[in-house]
Amino acid sequence: MIFGKKIDKSIVIKTLVVVHFLICSTSLSAQTEVASLAALVPYLAQDSVNVVVKKGVYNITVKDIENGTFKSHTNIDDHNALVLLLFSGNNSTYDFTDVIINVETKVLTAFKNYREFYELQITGNNNVIKNLTLADVGSVHDHPTRRACNVVMDGASNRIEGLHLSTKGSYPYGYGETFGKGGKNVIPHFKHSAFLVRGYKNHVKNCTIIHRSYGHALFMQAADEPLIEGCYIEGAMRSTDDMLAETGTGTDGDKAGFMTYFGYKLPPGYMMSLGEGGIRAYNGGETIINGVEYNRGTSNPTIINCTVKNMRAGVTLTHATGKKYVSGTTTIGCERGFCIGTGDIVDCYADTQYGPALGVDYITDSGTNADITLLPYEGESYNGSGHAAIIIGSNHKITLRSAIPDPDQNLKIQIGGDNKTIGLLKSDENYTASHILLHNLTAYPVVLDEDSSGIKGVSAGKVIDEGQNNHLSYKSIFQE
Repeated sequence: MIFGKKIDKSIVIKTLVVVHFLICSTSLSAQTEVASLAALVPYLAQDSVNVVVKKGVYNITVKDIENGTFKSHTNIDDHNALVLLLFSGNNSTYDFTDVIINVETKVLTAFKNYREFYELQITGNNNVIKNLTLADVGSVHDHPTRRACNVVMDGASNRIEGLHLSTKGSYPYGYGETFGKGGKNVIPHFKHSAFLVRGYKNHVKNCTIIHRSYGHALFMQAADEPLIEGCYIEGAMRSTDDMLAETGTGTDGDKAGFMTYFGYKLPPGYMMSLGEGGIRAYNGGETIINGVEYNRGTSNPTIINCTVKNMRAGVTLTHATGKKYVSGTTTIGCERGFCIGTGDIVDCYADTQYGPALGVDYITDSGTNADITLLPYEGESYNGSGHAAIIIGSNHKITLRSAIPDPDQNLKIQIGGDNKTIGLLKSDENYTASHILLHNLTAYPVVLDEDSSGIKGVSAGKVIDEGQNNHLSYKSIFQE
């Protein structure tokens, strides 16, 4: 009895339960501020925490490694990796607004017993990491003992948002793929990629990658339903003429005689990215979700509203499976813009200054549905391939639109036959193309190779038809 009134016990119990829930909920959602990276580390393995890192600049040096401040590691499919910041908890939020973490590039060689080196990795689920600036500070020529990657996403339903990533430190740097990709090499490689997406339904949102390393910028392995949204990726380009000018200077390229891993001397007249893929998917890889390891390819990737500049390839999803969808995305100054094998490229944009806007990797590729607007560019064309687009394979539906009133007539939309790039100069170029619907709404000329057949549609650029049973009509929409 309280104040002379009887109280229903069931109501009291229910009230206490609600109060307890509210207290717990408030405790779980309360923010915890940490003022150092050492103070942050214990929270990375906890569940349901909301951590704010005090704004400021934090530096990770070789001394920090020697002192054991950062010593987490993962072991996925025998790929023993040392990780500076390992996020292994679940259902947590980590806010790095106005936080800069500088990692000395000399840290890349501080680990002698690890095959991989990661600066940040997520292995838990349902985590959010936001607004971190993570920068490699030092020389572009400082390289990992074996391989390195700044950020790796495993687990499920994680989101990294607002990350600004500056990647630096690999060997050799300054030659792109001239001397190899990591398998067959003229010069031994120590690669350093920026951002690897694995796991299930992981989301990369509104991130920026400034890439000054030989390796991929943002790539996917063993990822199911990854979403890449609103990201900006920027690499650096160098002409093969500039590389060849090193002859006689004693550089790595000069010592190799500029003999490429393609089997011939580096040709002049091309522009090459000093990195690799801008956004790239692989058909193999390993990941860990809820403590279980999976060995699989990438499936069902979605790329929305991204921009890729000065990379070897803008968006390449050829080796992914399932539904592949690219929308509202722009590639600028890349060796090649888009190449997805099968799937949808919707309302996308690309220039042709350094390479074709669209490519197809294999004659077995079928079912690319692409709508791409070709963009103008400043300065001279440095497109050694001579192509505005290269289309092989079958059953594609391609629409090329134009924002260029007077395009370079030396660049061709090639259908079948010639798949020439810097790596295929001496290869068999008899690639077939069949049953393709092309709406060329640009003034670029179209070449239907003798290995083309069943090509239909309309072209606003002039048509050279050397194939069989083609019905591509020339209908100029520009002033002659």
